[in-house]
Order: sequence, then C-alpha cells, then structure tokens
Amino acid sequence: MFDLFRSSQKGKKIMLSVVLGVVALSMLLYLIPGTGAPTSGGTNDQIVAEIGSETVTVRQVEQGIRNAFHGGQVSPEVAAAIVPQLVEQVITDRALAYAAKQLGFKVTDGELATQIRSSPQVAALTPQQYQMFIEQQLNLTVPEYEGNLRLGLLSQNIQSMAMEGAFVSPAEVEAEYRRRNEMAKVEYIAFDPARLASEVKATPEELKPYFEKNRGFFTAPETRNVQLIVADQVKVGESIQVTDTQVQSYYNSHKDQFRTKERVKARHILVSILNKPPAEVPKQKAKAEDLLKQIKAGADFAKLAEQNSDDKTNASKGGDLGWVMKGQMVPEFEKATFALKQGQISDVVATNYGFHIVQVMEKEDAHLRPLDEVRSEVVTAIKSQSLNDRMQALADQAHAELVKSPQNAQQIASKLGLLFVKVDNLKAGDTVPELGNDVQVGGAITSMQKGAVSQEIQSGEKLAIAVVTNVNPSHPADFAEAEAQVRMRYGQEKGVQLAAEKANKAADIAKANGGDMKAAAKAVGLEVKTSSPFNRTGAVEGLGDARYMGDSFDKPVGTVIGPLNVGTQTVLVKIVDRSTADLSKIGQERETIVKQLKDKKSREHFELVRDSVVSYLSQKGKVKIHQDVIERLQARYRS
Repeated sequence: MFDLFRSSQKGKKIMLSVVLGVVALSMLLYLIPGTGAPTSGGTNDQIVAEIGSETVTVRQVEQGIRNAFHGGQVSPEVAAAIVPQLVEQVITDRALAYAAKQLGFKVTDGELATQIRSSPQVAALTPQQYQMFIEQQLNLTVPEYEGNLRLGLLSQNIQSMAMEGAFVSPAEVEAEYRRRNEMAKVEYIAFDPARLASEVKATPEELKPYFEKNRGFFTAPETRNVQLIVADQVKVGESIQVTDTQVQSYYNSHKDQFRTKERVKARHILVSILNKPPAEVPKQKAKAEDLLKQIKAGADFAKLAEQNSDDKTNASKGGDLGWVMKGQMVPEFEKATFALKQGQISDVVATNYGFHIVQVMEKEDAHLRPLDEVRSEVVTAIKSQSLNDRMQALADQAHAELVKSPQNAQQIASKLGLLFVKVDNLKAGDTVPELGNDVQVGGAITSMQKGAVSQEIQSGEKLAIAVVTNVNPSHPADFAEAEAQVRMRYGQEKGVQLAAEKANKAADIAKANGGDMKAAAKAVGLEVKTSSPFNRTGAVEGLGDARYMGDSFDKPVGTVIGPLNVGTQTVLVKIVDRSTADLSKIGQERETIVKQLKDKKSREHFELVRDSVVSYLSQKGKVKIHQDVIERLQARYRS
C-alpha cells in the first residue's frame, strides 16, 4: 500500500523520520481535511487527496510546513523530500478517523475535555487565554482545533481496537527470557589501529609518494598575516607610580575599610553533645567540669584541647580559634568570650553544640587601623584601580590610532610602550604565543578581512588590538604545507592496514593450532584478554556493545570468530564458555517480558490493520490520492 510514497532509499527515510517527528503535531493541527483556509480553487488550493467527502489541499500542506518550522526557511531538498511523507501520514490518520466514524465510534465532550486538559500548553489557561492561544499560536479557530482533536481521538479508537488481544504464549516468554539471559564468555585479541598508527615512523621520502597519490585530500586553509599591539597588565602595572598624596587621599576617603571591630584571639575546648542521647548529657558536662579543674590546677590548656576537644578543626592547634569578632559565634559563646579579660579562662559555657571552656589570649577594642599599618593595602588598591583604567585607555588609544593608520602598528606600539607582535599564516585553531593558549583569540582574528582592525581582544591579563595585513586564500597544499596532515593520514591508513594484517595472521595461527589464542597473540606481539560473562544486550569488557558478538551465542564453545570490526578496533574472538538462563528466576522478569512482547506484537498488528484500512478504503474509492498534484508540489520546492 502507498508504494508511490515509499522511497527505495531506506537511509533517506530513516533520516527523514527525525524531521517528521518534529512536524507531527503540526500535521495534526494543520493537515486536517476541511479545516484551515477555504478551498477557493486557486493554484495553492489544488487537492492533494480526498478522504470521504473531505479534502487535503496543497495550501494546507504548505501551511503545515511553515508552522512546523516556525516560519523559518526550509531548504528545497528537505521540503521536497518530506512532502510525500507528510501527505501519507495525514491520509492514513484521516482514513482511520473516517473508518472509526463508519464503525460508529464517537468522541464525547468529556473525552474531548480530558484530551485538552492533557496538553501542558493549554491545560492551565483560562477560557479567554485558551482562545487567544489557539487563534494566535495555531492560526485556527477553537471549533477547528477541537474538531481536529476529535479526529485524532477517532483514529486512536481504531488503533486501540487493532492493538487489543495481542497474545503472548508461555513458550514465547521462555524463549525470550532464554535469549536475554544466556551468558557468554570470550577470549579476545584486540588490534587497535590508533596504537599501531602511532608506531608508524615514516620518512619524508616515504610520505612524498603517498602525498602525490592523494594530493586532492590536502588543502592549505585560508590564513592571515596579522600584527598585534598587546597591553600586558604586569608591565603596565610596573609603570604606575603611586604618590604619598594619592595614598593619603585614598585612605581618607576609605577609612571604613580599615576600621577593625572589637575582637579577641581565643582558644577553646568543646565537649560535644551532638548526636548524644539525653542520658549522656550530664556525663559530658561532668567531663567538661573536670577539664576545667585540671586547667585551674595548672594543666596545659593546649594539650588538654588537643587530647579532648571534639572541635577537630582546631583541636590539633591547641583549640586556637584565631581572631574572632562579634557576630561570628553563637550567642552564649560570644557573650562569655567577650566578657573575659586577656588571659582569663571562662567557666563551663553551655551551647547547642555542647560544653565549652574558653580562654582569651589577646583582646583589641574597635579602632581605626593607622595609615602606616595599611599602606601596602592602599597602594595595591590604587594600582589595581589605576591599572584597569590605564589598560582600557591604552587599548582605546591603540585602536583609534590603528584605525587611522593600520600600516603603522609597530610605531604605535612603540609610542605607547606596548608589545608589538607579528604573526604570519594564522589560521583557525591556532594560538598566538604572546597571548597564551586561548584558541578563541585566533578564531576571532581569522574571521577578519584584510585591513580590518579588531576590537580589543582579552586573553587572561592581556588586551590586544589586531590588524590584518593580508588574507592568504585557501589553495592546494604543497608537501611542506601538508606534511603534518600527510603523516597523520598515512599513519591512520597504515594503522588500519597493520591491524587487519596482524588480525588475519593471528586468526590463521589460532585456527591452525586448535584455537590456541596465546600462541596467536605471542606471534603478533599482543596479549589475550578474557571478558567477564555478558548477555546479548550487555557490554563486553574492553570492547563495548555485545551486539558485535552475536556469533558468541550461536556457535559452539571453542569456536574462533573473526577478525571482527568492533568499534574502531579489529578483534579476534574465541568462545570459551556459555551458560544458559536460570529459569528459576523467570518470574522476576515475566511481567516485563510479556508487556514488551505484547507491545511489539501490537505495533506489528496495528501496522497491518492500518495499511489494510487504507487499502480497503482506496479500493472502495473513499481515499483518492492525486499524485500529479504531489509531484508538482515537490517540483516547486526543488526549484
């Protein structure tokens, strides 16, 4: 059925399925016979197909394509290729809806409402918002939209009817369970072309004949000769001088930055109650009180903290908390700590964390740090602020002067005290050493035309302005230009060739020696590896997808298979073990297997019913396809 639509190029249809998935919703909403624009008989309203008394027009097809691609451009090749696929899809859907009507199926208002609510696009909308969405986003009236949904639900009735009753026998379930759970184990020798390629050491004399034979593969890309003026933060920063007047002015206007709150330098011992049952709390408090007695009796606070404190972040430092200010600690701890004098030890302090013993070692009142103390910080801040301004000013000046005199980059760089860099034959993917390893820098430059001056280019701590002095067009490469590419391609081909030769040699040796894989591996300088057991849908350790190993489940144990192409490798395999499925565990998977087999059978059954319905209606004259209109539509897109 529908042979006129079915391409003999299966690969193209698979590719188109991705596109068709995108446009499926649009086809439901736009390629509905009897909806959309009126068929007034104009050239865009030619009839593509007739289903019963309703039609699908060229105009509706084009409207659906435009909506599916959100009004964007559709290449002629894509549009011409998907038109027949779309028409087939809509004819099939509408034919099923027509058949459902003939069989007496109806869609109730309740079923329609449920379908509408199931759409996340419209489910939460008010009636007014719903109407606006349908009219503005879908270019349909509400009756047209809901009519389309009814047709879709009608076709689903045929689908549901066709898919009901799929039967899966116990024997089928057992056979599938066996197939899925049969395990195999193999020995293998892997021949990696990439590794072998790295071992190929070809001289230029060996490469040149290969280059001449394959000259057409090697093209020198477009490159650019570039001159750059570079501002380096480090060098520019070294040139900035900060005067005492600037230091004093900055300090006076930023004093709040140099104010220190009241603070103490303290240490503590924590006896934790976190994650302790209530009955343990008194014991922990008693432990803290005993530690306090030891300290007051002259014990070393730091040693007791190191041995007993549950605050492990500072126990190794003798409980040292460093300098702390108000607002950094829990209230009970803060209150007790700031009430202590320098050198004083607290009583046991209770918090949500447990029981603390605190000693204040130093104490400072809130104060303004003097200028002499913070001078280095001030100088750094002024330089940082000035540096940003200076870098930007230099980049702006370099850009302005280069635009006026692009041929004078070197003189401009010298005048401004900046670095001048010249790079010839810069291509996409290259880096400029003076700007680091950022490939985006080269990428930005290689899009410029001759004479063009770039905006500032930032790379790490450097700013650069570039001017393109020449664009060197792409051209057939000579050997010197292409040597690196030639060597890589030659090595890749040699690697594949060596892998095949070594694999064939190993296969001959293994098969001649009763499957002795170790002898085969030794002869080619490789090793034999043994996989873990795997099933048909699993993975083979070191090789990947088990689908490459299908013969491992079909041939006798001891069989040498290959060489096989597995991913990028060539592999020689020997089946060393196979185990049957454990039928005692089939119950764990039975429900899943039954469902999956039913789904598969149902889909196959529906495909047959669908084609049968369309074929029957076509024979009865209820479905008519106007192939000449479709061909003219395709031709218009191709042109």
